Amino acid sequence: MKKTLQQKPPYPIESVDNALRLVQMLRDGGAVRLTEAAEELQVAPSTAHRLMAMLVYRGFAMQDDRRWYVAGPAMGVRAIGAPWLHQLRKLAQAPLEDLCSRVDETVNLVVRVGISIRFLLTVEAASILRIGDRGGTVMPAIGSSSGKALLALESKERLRALYAGQGAQLAGSALTDAQFARLLSELEEVRRLGYAIVREETEPGLGAIGVPVTGPSGAPLAGISVATPIGRLDRMLEPHRLAQVFHCRDEIAEIAKTLDLDAR
Repeated sequence: MKKTLQQKPPYPIESVDNALRLVQMLRDGGAVRLTEAAEELQVAPSTAHRLMAMLVYRGFAMQDDRRWYVAGPAMGVRAIGAPWLHQLRKLAQAPLEDLCSRVDETVNLVVRVGISIRFLLTVEAASILRIGDRGGTVMPAIGSSSGKALLALESKERLRALYAGQGAQLAGSALTDAQFARLLSELEEVRRLGYAIVREETEPGLGAIGVPVTGPSGAPLAGISVATPIGRLDRMLEPHRLAQVFHCRDEIAEIAKTLDLDAR
C-alpha cells in the first residue's frame, strides 16, 4: 500500500494533540523539563503540568530525581533510558527464579525513578494463593518495600529534594514536616535491619520485604522484593529465609559488575 503524507484532521482536538506532542518529546528527547514542554506547546506551565500529570497517571511519563520527565513504562521503552537495564533484567532472572523456588513466594526486580518505582521483572510463586505479576507497574517508592530499601541508601539532602524541596512542592508530592520526619526515622530503621517491610500499605492483604542491590560504586542500582499474602509475611522474616533473600541480592550485585552502567 502506498503511504500518503499525514495530514492534520479537519477538526483537531488541541488538548489531545498537545498530549501526543509531549509523548513524542519524551520518546525522542529522553528527558524533558516542564518549562521546555510549556515552551514547545506554547502553553502556560500550569497547563503543561496538568498534561504531564495525566501522562504520569497513565504510565507514559515518570519524573526522575531532577524532577525532569522521562519516558514511562507504557511507552514501551525503559523508563530511565539506560541500555543496561535490559541486560540486568535478563541476567537477574535466574537468581530471582532460584529465590522464588526456595521461598515459594513471588519475587520482583524494581528500579527507582524519582519518587516512584517501576517493576522490571516478576517471578510468580507456584502457590495457589500468591501475589500476581507486577511487571511494568509503577507505584510510589515510599509505599513499597523495595522502594523504601532503595531510598534508605540516599542521603538526607537527596531525600529532602525528593520529598520536601521546592520541586516536590511544585509537583504536589511534598510531605509535611511531620511526615518527612517519620520517613527519615523509618529509613533509619531500614538501614539498621538491611531490609524494608510493608504490611498492607499498597493494598489490603499484601505484605512484602525489600532489599537494595548496589552497583560497584556502592550506589543504589535496583531493588528486590518478596511479596506475599499478609498471613505469610512473618514466615519470610525467619533468619534462613532472609539469608536466601540476601544471597539473591549479592548474586545480582555481582552481575551488575559486568554491566556498562555508564551507558545512556
